[in-house]
Amino acid sequence: MADACDLFVPVQVVKSGGLVSHGYEGTEQFQPVATYVDRILRGEKPGTLPLQLPSKYQMVVNLKAAKAIELSIPPAFILRADEVLE
Repeated sequence: MADACDLFVPVQVVKSGGLVSHGYEGTEQFQPVATYVDRILRGEKPGTLPLQLPSKYQMVVNLKAAKAIELSIPPAFILRADEVLE
């Protein structure tokens, strides 16, 4: 199990016991890969391809992990979370 006081980016790790995650959904980063590979195989230079950043970020808070380390999470922080694990 993950150490309860660590900050994790992957949501799956927070769901396994991490405290908080703020980042992009992991599967979203792989969607443009096939398009990039296709463009490169058709002759485009990798250096000319545009940088693509995730379009959606999410924050997940694990209140069970916070309780385990006796950490009080402010209500305003919890309200901003996209998902709260209790």
